[in-house]
Amino acid sequence: MSYADDLFLANCRDILENGVWDTQLEVRPRWADGTPAHTVKKFGIVNRYDLKKEFPALTVRRTAFKSCVDEMLWIWQKKSNRIADLHSHIWDQWAGPDGTIGKAYGYQLGVKHQYREGMFDQVDRMLYDLKHNPASRRIMSNIYVHADLHEMNLYPCAYSLTLNVSGNTLNAILNQRSQDMLTANNWNVCQYAVLVHMFARASGLEAGELVHVIADAHIYDRHVDIVKKLMERQPYPAPRLWINPDVTDFYAFTPEDFKLEDYRFHTLEEKIPVAE
Repeated sequence: MSYADDLFLANCRDILENGVWDTQLEVRPRWADGTPAHTVKKFGIVNRYDLKKEFPALTVRRTAFKSCVDEMLWIWQKKSNRIADLHSHIWDQWAGPDGTIGKAYGYQLGVKHQYREGMFDQVDRMLYDLKHNPASRRIMSNIYVHADLHEMNLYPCAYSLTLNVSGNTLNAILNQRSQDMLTANNWNVCQYAVLVHMFARASGLEAGELVHVIADAHIYDRHVDIVKKLMERQPYPAPRLWINPDVTDFYAFTPEDFKLEDYRFHTLEEKIPVAE
């Protein structure tokens, strides 16, 4: 079985068997019919993925790889908050009258800041340090900007990425305040695994570990039966990640430059409801 499947299923089992329900609390999320969307959760889950060994895509259900890469590039490469710049409709429900999601996600990464070496946005600063100061322990991003939260249509879930170089290996820590395990866990893992590969390729390094820290890892009440079904499945071996060998510029990558080879997965007939 793939290691990503092993971790995901272990997380879900732990949440269902040992987690805490919020059914006695007032919650913000709602289902489409207006019913409160309650969850069972575990606090402080930490998962480690060795990107040298395998690519961490789930096989007990399909992860829409091309769409998740497209969203990651929308945030990290285009630094956009305009939903028209996406090729999917996953952000449509959070778009405002101006066609943006407000000052969230990609917007924050594109804001330029003054450093001793000059003006950089957060992504360019990380690329600069990887090239000029790889021993730095300050190569990180943060898009949870309190001053702008009131202008964000959705507060960032995955909010901080820390990069760290050890020898010729690039490792990363992804910090996430909240994680819908069924709909978004592997989506985010695949996105940031690809992102680490992009930073590594652009810097002449080898992708190493991705450490995923989740403060509130939860399963929604209407997702429990689907998760239990996934837990009964026998996973397939992990797929292999292909990256276009001709691309080394961080800003030249397109979704077509990444492919999963030998990706076998179980189909999921049920439509997964998404809480808003």
